[in-house]
Amino acid sequence: MRNPWFNKLYPIVCPRPPFSWFLLCFVCVLALIAILGSTSSNAFDSLTSISVPIRFTNYRRQKEQVAVDYLELKTLSSGAGRLEELGLCGKEKENYVPCYNVTANLLAGFKDGEEFDRHCEVERQEEQCLIRPPKDYKIPLRWPHGRDVIWSGNVKITKDQFLSSGSMTKRLMLLEENQIAFQSVESYYSHIADLITPGNESEFSRAGVRNVLDINCGFGSFGAHLLSLNLMAVCIAAYEATGSQVQLALERGLPAVIGNFISRQLPFPPLSFDMVHCAQCGIIWDKKDGMFLIEVDRLLKPGGYFVLTSPARPHESSLNKKKGSLLIALKEFTENICWEPLAQGDETSIWQKTEHADCASRKQNAAPLCKEGDDAQSYYQPLVSCISGTTSKRWIPIQHRSSRVQADDFNENLQFWRSALKNYWSLLTPLIFSDHPKRPGDEDPLPPFNMIRNVMDMNAHYGGLNAAFQEEKKLVWVMNVVPVKARNTLPLIVDQRFAGVLHDWCEPFPTYPQTYDMLHANGLLSHLSSESCSMMDLMLEMDRILRSEGWVVLSDNLGAIEMARMLATQIRWEARVIDPHNGSDQRLLVCQKPFVKK
Repeated sequence: MRNPWFNKLYPIVCPRPPFSWFLLCFVCVLALIAILGSTSSNAFDSLTSISVPIRFTNYRRQKEQVAVDYLELKTLSSGAGRLEELGLCGKEKENYVPCYNVTANLLAGFKDGEEFDRHCEVERQEEQCLIRPPKDYKIPLRWPHGRDVIWSGNVKITKDQFLSSGSMTKRLMLLEENQIAFQSVESYYSHIADLITPGNESEFSRAGVRNVLDINCGFGSFGAHLLSLNLMAVCIAAYEATGSQVQLALERGLPAVIGNFISRQLPFPPLSFDMVHCAQCGIIWDKKDGMFLIEVDRLLKPGGYFVLTSPARPHESSLNKKKGSLLIALKEFTENICWEPLAQGDETSIWQKTEHADCASRKQNAAPLCKEGDDAQSYYQPLVSCISGTTSKRWIPIQHRSSRVQADDFNENLQFWRSALKNYWSLLTPLIFSDHPKRPGDEDPLPPFNMIRNVMDMNAHYGGLNAAFQEEKKLVWVMNVVPVKARNTLPLIVDQRFAGVLHDWCEPFPTYPQTYDMLHANGLLSHLSSESCSMMDLMLEMDRILRSEGWVVLSDNLGAIEMARMLATQIRWEARVIDPHNGSDQRLLVCQKPFVKK
């Protein structure tokens, strides 16, 4: 007598074409494998030796998995509903960054520099396709060698831009035809450190500096040196079609994000950085009645530093006159926001933000204070002319290091992510995909064969994954992203001196293609389902910013993960679903993006 459950799920019918019988046989084989797998060892288990269970050891879960596989096969095999792989975009989109279409922005009426800003609202719906890597693209060199040498074919930079790079942070030299090498700026760093703390030029941290925002960072050499000293530096620069500072910094494995000083606040909370650095960054600081300086003040922690370097050449007398007039204007503006001049030289000027929250209220001609709550969610809000953060509980001078957030404050959260990271790291190997081709000459690849350096946590919560990476001393950095409609935990993240931004995942992320090695998201898919955002648009955006041979780890409920797995087949990812907790509705989707060129 037939099992009634089996009849209900897979009804017995009259003979059909051979493919239907193949489906039925395949499902039966799946069921047999699932049952036998609970009592026998698996070759995959012996290869990876991980603590996360890969097979279901629960009969209810076996039935559930068989049903899911059957329905997916049925969908894929049906003529009208077949999910076909998406095609590749044209070569003109190799460097495509959505929301930065200057022509469309001008037609929409944006001017006075705002046409160069981010405007996703004017982005027209385009054909869904996969961004291909450049013709000469190569997997980046391993860290830390990749910090100083990159493949020139991986970035879009013209010969003229290369030869005309004259800024102190843009010194380059050509090693070979296909490589660019970057020189150290250690002497420049020592000069600034000596101006801040005379006699301790090798110790930024003695002055309380642990994280830095580098505005228009050149090619990231200043940030690269800071990272070598275990200081976090985030580059932020305007969108550039070619010769992009952000793209080059990310290619070197340095934290960077597209953003500019035009009309909107940057996507960071108040009181985020110990130092804001500008070396010939091109910002006209006395424009808009000093509103750009007020934005810097919003980002600086109490006692933090603003460093402005403008190298002048002796024969450029007009430049010296212009610089002199700028410093005169800055003197008035900085006094109005309670900054004290700390050092002034021929090339570098340094100001220090006040430690006293009531300074502006006691000072004549000072900028007004913002109303409480005005800066609660600083996500591309218009620039303001008032001083913020003075009533925040986070108003703690940077020199008071004992008052900062410590990992122990999130010990329970850290314990969870410490275990999760070990499981993730074990899974990040091509051996998880039995049909994954090895590169010619390679031995069996094992972690960290995949050369993970740039990591994005797309739903960062409290930054626990970042803390676990740091504790395990993995050679990675993490861009912690907090969705704008989730609880705003970004202040807690930046207070741990981690890189992080607010972002709306219904929109593209402000970065260039092929810039991240690993994307992680815990609960993001189900979170976005409540916002009516397209999961396919999200997956395509992830594919755009993910490097070739990069990894995706998604953790969510069964329904969201199964939908993501089906979409992953369309964008050519190799994907596996893993049950990390028997009896739970949670699943892991582990994917790798293949190296596709045509």
